Amino acid sequence: MRKDRRVSRHSCRGLQEAGWSVGRNVRIDLRWGAGDTELFRRYATELVALAPEVVLAAGAVATQSLLSVSRSMPIVFANAGDPVGTGFVASMARPGGNTTGFMSFEFGMGGKWLELLKEIAPGVTRVAVLRDSTVPTGIGQFGAIQSVAPSVGVELRPVDARDLGEIERAITAFAGAPNGGLIVTQSGFTILHRKLIITLAAQHRLPAIYAYSSHVADGGLISYGPDSMDAYRRAAGYVDRILRGEKPADLPVQAPTKYELAINLKTAKALGITVPPTLLARADEVIE
Repeated sequence: MRKDRRVSRHSCRGLQEAGWSVGRNVRIDLRWGAGDTELFRRYATELVALAPEVVLAAGAVATQSLLSVSRSMPIVFANAGDPVGTGFVASMARPGGNTTGFMSFEFGMGGKWLELLKEIAPGVTRVAVLRDSTVPTGIGQFGAIQSVAPSVGVELRPVDARDLGEIERAITAFAGAPNGGLIVTQSGFTILHRKLIITLAAQHRLPAIYAYSSHVADGGLISYGPDSMDAYRRAAGYVDRILRGEKPADLPVQAPTKYELAINLKTAKALGITVPPTLLARADEVIE
């Protein structure tokens, strides 16, 4: 469903390692929805019409689009949040239908974001949480952050990630008071519009933590989250098993196993932040 060079490369490499070679014993059709819901639906219909033996779906939107067209075609998702809450599977251990795959996060990670934000910017006492409240994952991530907030002395303010104008107005208003910080939770919207969100954080001098290292590469301060490309490598293993006769219903949904901490020292300097040496020592990636 996603025509992205890194996704395709990691997935294809996994298939090659399992003995599949394009042009010899497997055919791969690619589609890239570019964050457009209508485009995802159209491509889902196209792919189902091709009658593939299995489809690899990148993220929740792609998965939902495919399920709206077919409840029998085998689907392996990668980087989808809360597959039980969204109705993709009956349970983690026994998916039970035509879909299985790899989650993008565990909800407890939300508390870790707040702890890391306080560690890199101890003066933060107010935190805006950019989340999508229309989906279970957005609600669950905010709940995990809420559970940690009292212990670190932070007041939270949710900001719904649905409209760019709304986000800009909310962050501008929030930044009018001192000691503010920002948590950008995992969602397709925050990935698609990450550069604007990073620009807003810099403009208003808000220390911000993100879910993906790509946000830090684009100028964000700090990120903590799963290695998103690892999910595609692992998903290729499930695609291989389904091609060899296994059923999605019998393959358990798996949580991430590799997490990355990334820090942008240039952004820290611009914000007047001195990154603690203990935090730097734990970082998997440091951008200078």
